[in-house]
Amino acid sequence: MPAKLKIEDVDVSGKRVFMRVDFNVPQDKKDPTVITNTQRIDGALPTIKSVLERGAKSVVLASHLGRPDGCVVEKFSLKPVAKIVEEKLGKTVTFLPDCCGAEVEAACADPAPGSVFLLENLRFHVEEEGKGVDAEGTKLKADKEKVTEFRASIRKLADVYCNDAFGTAHRAHSSMVGEGFDVKCSGGLMSKELDAFAKVLDSPAKPVLAILGGAKVSDKIQLIMNMLDKVNKMIIGGGMAYTFLKVSDNMAIGTSLYDEEGAKIVPDIMKKAKDLGVEIILPVDFTISSKFGEDGEIKTATKEEGIPDGFMGLDCGEKSMAANKKAVDESKTIIWNGPMGVFEMSKFEIGTKALMDAVVAATSAGTITVIGGGDTATACKKYDTEDKVTHCSTGGGASLELLEGKELPGVVALTDK
Repeated sequence: MPAKLKIEDVDVSGKRVFMRVDFNVPQDKKDPTVITNTQRIDGALPTIKSVLERGAKSVVLASHLGRPDGCVVEKFSLKPVAKIVEEKLGKTVTFLPDCCGAEVEAACADPAPGSVFLLENLRFHVEEEGKGVDAEGTKLKADKEKVTEFRASIRKLADVYCNDAFGTAHRAHSSMVGEGFDVKCSGGLMSKELDAFAKVLDSPAKPVLAILGGAKVSDKIQLIMNMLDKVNKMIIGGGMAYTFLKVSDNMAIGTSLYDEEGAKIVPDIMKKAKDLGVEIILPVDFTISSKFGEDGEIKTATKEEGIPDGFMGLDCGEKSMAANKKAVDESKTIIWNGPMGVFEMSKFEIGTKALMDAVVAATSAGTITVIGGGDTATACKKYDTEDKVTHCSTGGGASLELLEGKELPGVVALTDK
């Protein structure tokens, strides 16, 4: 990944700064004007404050919220978010009722120095994502000329483009590519994410361990294949371990998750690992249940005896946990994406929790540990370990695509350093 221009490298004095942030915050189901978690807003504040302290003429904040699909959906308005940003910044935040067009352009043209604006939800316009639905729910594509107009209108709102929305960086949306801006830089959150992934993917301290969990092998094929080129060991856990065990060890897996499509690729994965000298660590014992839930008959099983008919594996057992801990203890760099079991249920969280404890201990002993977003980041939140690992990513899809070796459109668009 070539190094990208950062907001701190840019002279923002007297300039208007367009900042693409991620204010896609959770809303109360009964009252969507109530924001139930402000973590994403809190994450953006340091960059906003820094830009203002360095003398920016204005900061124009832009985000999406929910999935309005190119229509104005009142419950997805960012208006309630403006109040929260205002309280946390301790200065006036002017909410604008749209994100483009003459009225918004006029408001942002020559504002009082130090002004902060929050635009209405970008995804109220079909031109943001390039597709959506009409009022009747019929799918439609955005008109190319209108997309050009939409992007040109955004360009008029500021002099400098700053992207701080890592979670959307894998989308080539209009607000993510900063078309027309001469200077396009990353904000603090985006920089932190890119630096953390560069450290573990481009020049890691060895030995490197990848921990990959999750349900389906077919969803993780690209991830596994790309990571095999970069690691010394790989733990494969979670639901997809049962497909591996059935194919490579001919183990009986009962009613455990089995991925027909993914099963076809398992021999190729095992061959590539063998050719590269990568040790694959699969679970050797299991916590099994007669149903998907905590109210079934729960017992343990080993790889040798297999999982009996009518039972499914929902977590790894004690010997597997010990093997996982040993692999963690012997590594200098760890990349983790995907849980070891159904950690949302207390009876099947033990494997994931034990691994988290081992990763936290390794971090304090100097190992570089990066948690790819999604379920593993949720586990970090559950066990309060977000600040006890080197980096816990906020971007589920974006971090997965980076680990798969893909380029992110929102990053490619930024100015090279």
